[in-house]
Amino acid sequence: MTVNGDHLKLNRCRKNLRRDVGKAIADFNMIEEGDLVMVCLSGGKDSYTLLDILLKLQKHAPIDFQVHAVNLDQKQPGFPEAVLPRYLASLGIPFKIIEQDTYSIVTEKIAEGKTYCGLCSRLRRGILYNYAESIGADKIALGHHRDDIIQTLFLNMFFGGKLKAMPPKLLSDDKRNVVIRPLAYCKETEITRYAKLMDFPIIPCDLCGSQDHLQRQAIKSMLQQWQKDYPGRIESIFRSIANVSLSQLADTGLFPFAELRATKPLKTKLDLVELV
Repeated sequence: MTVNGDHLKLNRCRKNLRRDVGKAIADFNMIEEGDLVMVCLSGGKDSYTLLDILLKLQKHAPIDFQVHAVNLDQKQPGFPEAVLPRYLASLGIPFKIIEQDTYSIVTEKIAEGKTYCGLCSRLRRGILYNYAESIGADKIALGHHRDDIIQTLFLNMFFGGKLKAMPPKLLSDDKRNVVIRPLAYCKETEITRYAKLMDFPIIPCDLCGSQDHLQRQAIKSMLQQWQKDYPGRIESIFRSIANVSLSQLADTGLFPFAELRATKPLKTKLDLVELV
C-alpha cells in the first residue's frame, strides 16, 4: 500500500462501508446494548470486511456490545489452517476455531460434478447455530452483502419458484438464534476494493466456490451485465425488496384476494328522487 493514494482510497472505502453498515444496523435494530455478536469468519473478503468494520464500529458505537469471531474448519484438503488463527490472534479478540470434517460428508453424499453448496451450507449452519447457543451469543453475524441478497432473489425466482431473498435480520426456524447481515447495504465492489487495500489473508473456497457452473455464478454474470448496460439497475432492484406491495402480487396466503368486494355507495334521498 502506498502512503498517499492508497491511504486516501482506504479511508474513503472504510467510510462508505461504515456508513452502510451503521445504517443497516440502525434500520433493522441488528445490535442492541449488551449483545454478544458471534461473527462467522470464512476467510473470504466478505467476512474479513464484516469483522473489521464491526470492530471499528464497536469503538465508537453509542451502545456496548462484544464480538466473538468463529471459523469452521471443514477439513478441506489443502486448507491453510494456520492462517485464520494467526490473524485473529493478532487482533487480540476472543475467537474459536471449530474443527468438523464436513468435507468428507459432502463429498460422500453428493455425486461428482454436482453442487456441494446446499448440503455444505446446512451442515455448517447447524454447527454454527449450536456453538452460538453454547456461548450465549445474542446475534450471529454473517458476511452476505447487497449483491448476495439480490442474487438469491433471482435464484429463488428462476430455479425455486419463490419470491424471497436473504433478509438482513432473521429468526432461525427453531427460534433459538437471530442471524444478522450487517453488510446488507454494502456493494460487493466496495468490499472487494477494501479487502484488497487492507491486504486481508484471503482463503479461497475450493470446495464449492470455484464451481463455475453453479446457478449463482450464472445469475451473478447476468446481473453484472445488466449493471453494465443499465447503470443503477442493481440499486433499483435492491430498493424493490424493501418496497413490497402485496396487493399487486398473487400470494393468496399473504393477501385476502378472495375476500375483495367492491363497495357500493349507499342510496341517498336525492338519488331516490332522481330515480322517480
